[in-house]
Amino acid sequence: MTPRIEDYALIGDLQTAALVGRNGSVDWLCLPRFDSGACFAALLGDEDNGHWRIAPKGTDSSDNCTRRGYAGDTLVLETFWETRTGTVKVTDFMPQRDKAPDLMRIVEGISGSVDMSSVLRLRFDFGSVVPWMRKSHGHRVAVAGPDSVWLRSDPPVKTWGQQFSTCSSFTVAEGEQVAFVLTWHASHAPRPRLVDPYKALRHALSDWSKWSALCTYDGKYREAVLRSLITLKALTYAPTGGIVAAPTTSLPEEIGGVRNWDYRYCWLRDSTLTLNALLSAGYLDEAAAWRDWLLRAVAGDPADLQIMYGLAGERRLPETELSWLRGYEHSQPVRSGNEAVRQRQLDVYGEVVDSLRLAHDAGLENKSHVWKLQLSLLGFLESTWREPDEGLWEIRGERRHFVHSKVMAWVAADRTVRSLEENPDLPGDADRWRAMRDAVHEEVCEKGYDPVRNTFTQSYGSRALDAATLLIVRTGFLPPDDPRVVGTVDAVRAELGSDGLVRRYSTDGVSLDGLPGGEGAFIVCSFWLADALLRTGRPAEAAELFERLLALRNDMGLLAEEYDTVAGRQLGNYPQAFSHIGLVNTAVALAAQDPAG
Repeated sequence: MTPRIEDYALIGDLQTAALVGRNGSVDWLCLPRFDSGACFAALLGDEDNGHWRIAPKGTDSSDNCTRRGYAGDTLVLETFWETRTGTVKVTDFMPQRDKAPDLMRIVEGISGSVDMSSVLRLRFDFGSVVPWMRKSHGHRVAVAGPDSVWLRSDPPVKTWGQQFSTCSSFTVAEGEQVAFVLTWHASHAPRPRLVDPYKALRHALSDWSKWSALCTYDGKYREAVLRSLITLKALTYAPTGGIVAAPTTSLPEEIGGVRNWDYRYCWLRDSTLTLNALLSAGYLDEAAAWRDWLLRAVAGDPADLQIMYGLAGERRLPETELSWLRGYEHSQPVRSGNEAVRQRQLDVYGEVVDSLRLAHDAGLENKSHVWKLQLSLLGFLESTWREPDEGLWEIRGERRHFVHSKVMAWVAADRTVRSLEENPDLPGDADRWRAMRDAVHEEVCEKGYDPVRNTFTQSYGSRALDAATLLIVRTGFLPPDDPRVVGTVDAVRAELGSDGLVRRYSTDGVSLDGLPGGEGAFIVCSFWLADALLRTGRPAEAAELFERLLALRNDMGLLAEEYDTVAGRQLGNYPQAFSHIGLVNTAVALAAQDPAG
């Protein structure tokens, strides 16, 4: 049986991440970066596409561990197996790297004596390339093209090749430990330096614990908030400060469907909400790093602003289909790259300007060129905001006049006007941007509002609704008690609701995105509904929904992109930064409303 998406735990080294199943198998790992080809791709295929399972001998891939959890407030995974002969613990982690990435797995006897088995199938380039294996200085070395992986154990254990796999067999008694270290490096480079796995574990536990102790949120939801922040930290590409939407590609929004996208990149749409989550929990260094990534990524001609970028701000993310992978539960196609990078989404200009304003208000170090960049972006938006676009959700159908895109154009003008009013020494024409702000506001209220149903719609002239309009109250476009805001919240909840959660938009009948099939409830949109309920004076309903969303997390505190309310399972790429950002922001908002929360 294919494990459910939520059956996986996350480990990582702040440059890439691995998913480890309840059965002790690492089924997903891209090396050396989040966006590299996977050397373990069983998640999107089968075991022949690469995996590494360590478990008691005699168990198979359908047998799960007895229990598992993270070691305190860290990203160090502990998996326990209780057998008839004894109990064993497998500790999985990836230490923050010096140069080469390491995946470390330490097997420790807790009681009795347990016979263990390790089966390693390395398959480079998303499971398509079987490497050449050889022995060297006590290592098993796998090489194919640009990739090389070295495997060693401490102490050495019996290892042999079988069916294009590397197998090991050993026994651990109480108090005994066996550590495996898998290290990637470029095949043309010298062998990487050896790292002591036991010392690396002590450092990993210490480093994560110290980082977690910096969290300033101390409300009733601290455990959930901190785990979400740890997850966001794990999705950060440390060399640049960029935060990937998820470490996976092509986990389906509908089982067996075609809505399978590559999320191993950084989206501008997340920028303000990401900054807010980091700042509100006291992580100023991470917020500054994200802000600086944002500034580097968007530098250049404002007309060339993209909706997403690579980990270091790369602009070309060509989309290809990996036809040799059957897809998660036969959900095809499997994609690498994301063609949506070529879309026009006018809302991102507002997101960038709003993020810069938020960073300034939070006291992050000013950059001398930021204001000039902001005015440049706004100048381009002034001439284009009346045009249609693909919108926040990256539809692959025809362009439309999306209400959310227009509202974010209003945000860009509004934040600029505010800055000019507060600081008369700043260069800029406040009257010009005030006029733009008023024009956007007037048009949205005239063309994007349905007075019969008392709700803002998805796009001009459409009856369809969009969960993104829940953000209207958050932006300040209208006051929370405005009947049009309250009406929109109620309409979205009624028409896009799915067992108390919220879908992004309707996929019934002919969908605006031009794709067949449907999708689950969008988790971050459900957090947005909780925020909107709170802001419109319904704190009890907001808290109730928040508690419902917390219950969707798996045993590791992780959330995917969507949730299937009928099947009761998570859907989409995993873990999803947007979902965890929503959790943090809603928890902070609830605490602000009620200090006891």
